[in-house]
Amino acid sequence: MTRRGSAPLVTHYDLATGARTELSAITFANWVDKTTNLLESLDVDPGTTIALPVLDERPGHWMGLIWPIAAWQRGCQVLVAPRTEVGEAALVVIGPGSSAPVAGLPTIACSLHPLGLSLRGLPPGVDDFTQLALAEPDACQSVQPDPRALAWSDADRRLTTRRSPLHPRSLAGACASVGPVDDLSLPPLAGPLLGGGSTVLVEGPADADELRADRRLRTGRAPGAAGSLR
Repeated sequence: MTRRGSAPLVTHYDLATGARTELSAITFANWVDKTTNLLESLDVDPGTTIALPVLDERPGHWMGLIWPIAAWQRGCQVLVAPRTEVGEAALVVIGPGSSAPVAGLPTIACSLHPLGLSLRGLPPGVDDFTQLALAEPDACQSVQPDPRALAWSDADRRLTTRRSPLHPRSLAGACASVGPVDDLSLPPLAGPLLGGGSTVLVEGPADADELRADRRLRTGRAPGAAGSLR
């Protein structure tokens, strides 16, 4: 992300709370690299699976979207599933809704706070993402993935590294258009990460006022269409 690194890459709106978060390309990349380093610090090995109930619960939140890219930089597979269907994942990443550890597996909780603030009072067996990630370096070494390896799995699809909507080598620029937001918000991020641009994610009820979404899209200076996420 060396080109226009200070320009907005992701702007996230939560219609339920009115919160707005804008991440530049540099800030987004720093979060990704810190998270990748965190995976190494936690001895999460390349080729293992990271389960992301946080994306199953809140598919449009910027904090959850950091994890797939960090996982791929570490050479890991991503499973987007409810916390009851994580299998034998090497690590489980949850949101703040229920802070109990998942199935006795190593568990990290994301606050989903607009500014990425820490969670307090977590039970034994659950670590706070923000505290751990911010202690990590800003630069990391990416693991070269096998293009045939499974990169992404959810209820509807299984994608290899070659076919994943985003890939570690995608982190190369910031800048152009944004498409409609669907149930899983990685595709709208693919364009900006692959070639530049800005993505505006509007998270809220599916029947949210389209004019409000359009106004936010224009404010974010991202040409294209914004969609709603449940």
